[in-house]
Amino acid sequence: MASYTFTLNGRSVSADSWDPAQPLLYVLRDQFSLHGTKFGCGSSQCGACTVLMDGRAVRSCSTPVSRAAGRTVTTIEGLGAPQKPDRVQAAFIAEQAAQCGYCTSGMIMTAAAFLSQTPKPTLEQTKQALVGNLCRCGTHTRILRAVLRASRA
Repeated sequence: MASYTFTLNGRSVSADSWDPAQPLLYVLRDQFSLHGTKFGCGSSQCGACTVLMDGRAVRSCSTPVSRAAGRTVTTIEGLGAPQKPDRVQAAFIAEQAAQCGYCTSGMIMTAAAFLSQTPKPTLEQTKQALVGNLCRCGTHTRILRAVLRASRA
């Protein structure tokens, strides 16, 4: 069994796995009990499993745990706290940008990475940045408003 050490939500952790190709998603949920990152499609198509790796949005369902070694991984739980949400989380709350909420953590993580690279985006840039994240409930309009609100925060 191999052990992979990385920084997870600001603290150093080690994950054990028999398989270096084991998806990071399962390690986050099963070994660290971080259930905010969701399993959606398992093939990097929906974005529900999005986390930040070294500040970039990655799909944890298709990212091997071995790739996390030596890196910094941030999940929705590490972005902010209920009593002090991150600006993107706060904007999603203010805009009520969730219906069922299943896609929300992936949308927020994708938006956080996007806003770190594009601090003052246009509506079209925001739409393009979120094109790979699916929402079955149809709250896209509120999600877009939330990301633009966060860009002004």
